[in-house]
Amino acid sequence: MNLQEFFAENPRVAIAFSGGVDSSYLLYAALHYGARARAYYVNSAFQPAFELEDARRLAGELNADMKVLPVDVLASETVTANPPDRCYHCKQMIFRTILAAAEADGFTVLLDGTNASDDAGDRPGMRALRELSVRSPLRECGLTKRDVRMLSRDAGLFTWDKPAYACLATRIPTGQPITARDLAVTEAAESDLFSLGFTDFRVRLVGRSAKIQLPAAQMPGLLEHRQEILQRLGPDYDGVWLDLEGRG
Repeated sequence: MNLQEFFAENPRVAIAFSGGVDSSYLLYAALHYGARARAYYVNSAFQPAFELEDARRLAGELNADMKVLPVDVLASETVTANPPDRCYHCKQMIFRTILAAAEADGFTVLLDGTNASDDAGDRPGMRALRELSVRSPLRECGLTKRDVRMLSRDAGLFTWDKPAYACLATRIPTGQPITARDLAVTEAAESDLFSLGFTDFRVRLVGRSAKIQLPAAQMPGLLEHRQEILQRLGPDYDGVWLDLEGRG
């Protein structure tokens, strides 16, 4: 099956839309192949502000129908306890919210952007999607992450080379309770590094210190900005570390 065939069989769909590479291409493909699609963006404390900005920009460029759904993920004690299967409970909360909104709008098929490169396995988040009968057309059609990027580039989507971005909760060690303050501090720290030109990095919380992980090629630039980074991040952390192993 290819995407054209998928949307011929499913001409009316709701899409869990994050503004990332995969869900952006999925939204584009749905509209390109004539489906009636509505994008649902869940706005929570786990998503940084730039993700919503990117989602709105992409939806605007595609002239797509998009609805923003606020979800208070911190209201769930199970989620904030940050157990090993936190992602399962969070996705249950998020996708149930989308399903309820989509059904109220007359959509009975919900899609997400999981692609064929994603390890379905028994990952907690994937288990939640299966239990809620969420369809993943990119995966079903055998499209890998590289395929999606190349197709997005050919389609002229600005998201084609956007770095992967896991939610802010992943910066907090499993078992350490998630607080609004820690999420806000993490978002601010990563925003500071973005503003200095760094990409594809993470600022992880270790105790009350920040551990910066970024590609090895960017380490010299980080050291050049050492004093500025310490000035920006220092007030919110007990220490600022650089992970010398690097990312990817």
